[in-house]
Amino acid sequence: MTLFGYDQGVFGGVVVTQDYLDTMNLDGPEHASLLGTVTAIYDIGCFFGAVAAFSLGEMLGRKKTILLGTTTMSIGAILQITAYGVPQMIVGRIVAGIGNGLNTATAPVWQAETSKAAWRGKLVVVEMILNIAGFSLSNWVTYGFSFVGGPVSWRMPLVLQFIFIFVLFATVPWLPESPRWLIAHGRIDQAEQIIADLEATTVDDAWVITESKEIQWAAEFERENGMSWMDLLKGKTGQGNTCTIRRLLLGAGTQAMQQLAGINVTSYYLPTVLIESVKLDNSLARLLAACNSVSYLLFSLIGIPNVERWGRRKMMMYAAAGQCFCYLMITILIRYSEILDEVASKKVASASIAFFFLYYIFFGIGWQGVPWLYPTEINSLAYRTKGAALGTATNWIFNFMVVEVTPIGIQSLQWRFYIIWTIFNAAFVPIVYLFYPETADRTLEDIDRMFRDDPKIFVFRDKDAISEKRPLKYVEHYETQVRRNSSIISGNPEAAQKRLASMAKANEEGGWSHAEKV
Repeated sequence: MTLFGYDQGVFGGVVVTQDYLDTMNLDGPEHASLLGTVTAIYDIGCFFGAVAAFSLGEMLGRKKTILLGTTTMSIGAILQITAYGVPQMIVGRIVAGIGNGLNTATAPVWQAETSKAAWRGKLVVVEMILNIAGFSLSNWVTYGFSFVGGPVSWRMPLVLQFIFIFVLFATVPWLPESPRWLIAHGRIDQAEQIIADLEATTVDDAWVITESKEIQWAAEFERENGMSWMDLLKGKTGQGNTCTIRRLLLGAGTQAMQQLAGINVTSYYLPTVLIESVKLDNSLARLLAACNSVSYLLFSLIGIPNVERWGRRKMMMYAAAGQCFCYLMITILIRYSEILDEVASKKVASASIAFFFLYYIFFGIGWQGVPWLYPTEINSLAYRTKGAALGTATNWIFNFMVVEVTPIGIQSLQWRFYIIWTIFNAAFVPIVYLFYPETADRTLEDIDRMFRDDPKIFVFRDKDAISEKRPLKYVEHYETQVRRNSSIISGNPEAAQKRLASMAKANEEGGWSHAEKV
């Protein structure tokens, strides 16, 4: 994810580098549309990479898909670094995008499927924080190289992404495959060994047996009742009523909302926004973009302890409300900066910088991580890879739209351009409140059970669907299964008894013991 963040952020500094603009013949307002296309075409590559993950992710597994994506990104990076014209740069951007699309559609699923319930949300948020770290680093790198001049000022920042590529090639082969993917493909013994290793216990622990049987049951149910993409497009719902279409739409919806929140108006173009809308000089705009990325990184750390405590719904709603306020203030301040005298205009426009910073704080806490986490949780085992890939593809196609229109929108609409993002953020609060069930403190199999009960479309009145704590009925079901499997002769009876005692104590205290469940 650090590679993803670096690759996403580095081009924001490249597109305002004079040597790049001269080399590619993109300097001047008449080239704003083509400049936006060269930048945004990366997202089209990401879209096709995410779509490819529909089938490749299930066929190859999580590890091999990540390695394939990283290899593809390497080829794309080389094409960009050696480009002397727009055609080669566009090809390089597309190829790198395909690799990144494969990675971003696969990594959150892999993370979610190998994590404890208590850590699942936190770890995916940590992934996104590493994304921000890469984004922040790219801002400082492009700012530093802006003082060098010549081709090195933009080619070297592109070269440095190979540091993260080499790290991925060195580490991914040694990591465990997803036990849920292994079970879905009939490799149960290998999956149980990985589950036991992740829990630091043995394969005959009652808890490992219970977990394996729960995953096997979910996989078998989906195998019997799941549907092909063609069936879904025809509107069929299957015999088992697993709410597949609804779950796919909920997951993809979070990714669409993330992009329509306006983050990539500033992620790709913050120096451009500060130069065009706030009227700062190039060097100061780059410096402020780099400082903003550090603020973004630091405040996003707030999401780690609170993604489980506050739940997914509250994080998305509160952050969207804050983002709406920020864009409203940016709109007002830039509007008045255009009608006041030169001195007053500069002061009012400069005041808007504070709200760009504040926007990143709200986004980093709420909308940076949850949209990548939610599709991996809300979709069933059979559709988890497809659902995450569909969500990622949705993210990238909306990302393309935003990045494509931003340079033109800033030039033609000026302050009115920011009204669009104000309205979108305001709309997200009721959408999440009405339609999105909570997934925090649930196992992935709990969520499958919830949808088999066919919950209502409007979930805000269903206490179990919106509670941040695991509903009691799921706790009781799981305890029953562990006790049943404890009757099997276990090679680790003390661990089973200890786990049951811990669960009973947690229930007496009124909460589910996070540490007891994947």
